[in-house]
Amino acid sequence: MPRRPTHHPAEAASAPHLSSAQKPASALLPPPPDTPTPLLGNLTPSQFMRRYWQKKPLLIRQAVPNVESPLSRDELFELADQDEVESRLITHFRNRWQLEHGPFAPDELPTVKQRAWTLLVQGVDLHDDRARALLDRFRFVPDARLDDLMISYATDGGGVGPHFDSYDVFLLQVKGKRRWRISAQKDLTLQPGMPLKVLQNFEAEQEWVLEPGDMLYLPPHIAHDGVAEGECMTCSIGFRAASAGELTAQFLYYLAERGEASGQTGALYRDPQQPAVDRPAELPAALVERVGAILAQLAWNEQDIASFLGTYLSEPKPSVVFDPPQRPLNEARFISQASKSGVRLDRKTNLLYNRRFFFVNGEKTVFDGAKKWLFDLADHRSLSAKRFVTLSRDSSVTARLHEWYCAGWIRIGELA
Repeated sequence: MPRRPTHHPAEAASAPHLSSAQKPASALLPPPPDTPTPLLGNLTPSQFMRRYWQKKPLLIRQAVPNVESPLSRDELFELADQDEVESRLITHFRNRWQLEHGPFAPDELPTVKQRAWTLLVQGVDLHDDRARALLDRFRFVPDARLDDLMISYATDGGGVGPHFDSYDVFLLQVKGKRRWRISAQKDLTLQPGMPLKVLQNFEAEQEWVLEPGDMLYLPPHIAHDGVAEGECMTCSIGFRAASAGELTAQFLYYLAERGEASGQTGALYRDPQQPAVDRPAELPAALVERVGAILAQLAWNEQDIASFLGTYLSEPKPSVVFDPPQRPLNEARFISQASKSGVRLDRKTNLLYNRRFFFVNGEKTVFDGAKKWLFDLADHRSLSAKRFVTLSRDSSVTARLHEWYCAGWIRIGELA
């Protein structure tokens, strides 16, 4: 399934909460690394990562038995009508591909009786706790690589055409049937002049029909084509795959922004020996040489790289806005309530860490005395009341958590 790569700091404004979102009945944790799980065809996560991850496809029958779509059709349509939600409508009427970007009012979508159209709604996990709970089942892959959960709704014959993706993806069927054809072909030439990236010469090598609970894992650059057989819904769990160029550009910007790239960051360019010229448009050789010398002084270490990755990869997407509590508790009442009910990360919050720092929503934070419990908060996205009581003995930590609570980054109460 196609997805648009997005990654920027969050906006500060608040957004309306999806009224139809419900809390999941239970928080389904990812399977432990060495425990066989139906989610991966009774492989352990360690076996899956070693044998299949970024190597070859895997069809998994009944990966999630008795699965239900996180959102109903009507709830998905309601979500696609919101300004802060990324959605796309793809139609294939009269053998012609067309692409439109949302939001879509209810009367702007084709009727569900119309064949061959697809609605893609990106980042559903940001707007619904049930979708977030499903996404969390795939956290045997590091959070730094996990992107989002997209839901595709399609009428009979709907799809997005044969294509390939540049990232890993799990395609979980949650309603109806979809026929998937895949190929490891080397020819990835695209049809010219198309609004979609449709392969010009797709030649299927394998084919399956997936029913609710079935799942297909595809590594990058495996050509695939999914076509709905009747009305269907598919959850796409995608992973981030930044290009080398993107990482290089963002890292250099990170260094420059923090004044860490050079000991002469604040110094102005000087050329006291510059002579008068009779060819003013010519780029001076001395200028090139001097700037080359400045760039040659760029230096960084492993901690610079780790700090960059932590802040960069924890930044929410540009459409993400947090909902602060309407009547926030003061710090003392926050500590009292959290000591009774525990705390959990908001579904939109990204919290990463390494040995020295925590990275929350693009910010780097140092904690000294309570790292053990904060590791648990990051890994489990929840902290029990009992553990919060232990953590609350450090006033600097509770003060920072209270700031996160006031910003809408954490909530009072454990995951159910």
